[in-house]
Amino acid sequence: MTARRSRRRSAAYAALALGLAGSLALTGCNSHSSKKSKKSSSSSSKSKKRKIIGGGAAAAGAGAGAASRKPTYCTTGTSADFKFTTRTNPSHVIVKYHNSKSRSCYLYNSPMLYFGTAKQPLGYFEGPPSFGDSQRIEVPARGDAYASIPTTNAADKGSKQKLVKIGFMNASEPTQRGLSTTVNFSQYASLPSVGKTAKVGDWYLSDKLAELKTDTGH
Repeated sequence: MTARRSRRRSAAYAALALGLAGSLALTGCNSHSSKKSKKSSSSSSKSKKRKIIGGGAAAAGAGAGAASRKPTYCTTGTSADFKFTTRTNPSHVIVKYHNSKSRSCYLYNSPMLYFGTAKQPLGYFEGPPSFGDSQRIEVPARGDAYASIPTTNAADKGSKQKLVKIGFMNASEPTQRGLSTTVNFSQYASLPSVGKTAKVGDWYLSDKLAELKTDTGH
């Protein structure tokens, strides 16, 4: 009996030892797997953070680029940006402005034209602008804008002009923005004739529309 019990105890101890060894092995595996999972999760989180930060910078750059392309006030530029053309049937003078810049710009109301030694600009065919009634057009990059001066009677036609100072108007008032550009007509084959009583229409993106708005197309 004593020998049998001894053998049984030995067998039981052996089984218990095997069980403990298996449990410890499983615990070690789980611990190792958990560490791997944490490392993987941490790496994924860092990667996502990097992507978010990079994406934000790209978006900010795109936003800055879009902001830099927004239209601004047109600048009077040089005399080469303007051209005056005399037309008949009916008689009128077309003022053409060329936006030589690589971005679009805004023109408000009508051009401010000082012919000869005039201290006051030519009158406004469509009336002076106000906060409740103003005209604005967006001139495309490398695009053109037009304004018409009807000269259908002798007083409006006046005499031939040798030079004109051109200014751009503020948004809602008949005041000039910045410096004006002087155009000398000596280079023209035919000098334009504009009298003191003549009036100039607003800026438009089409010369035909500029004519129609000042009733010179009929």
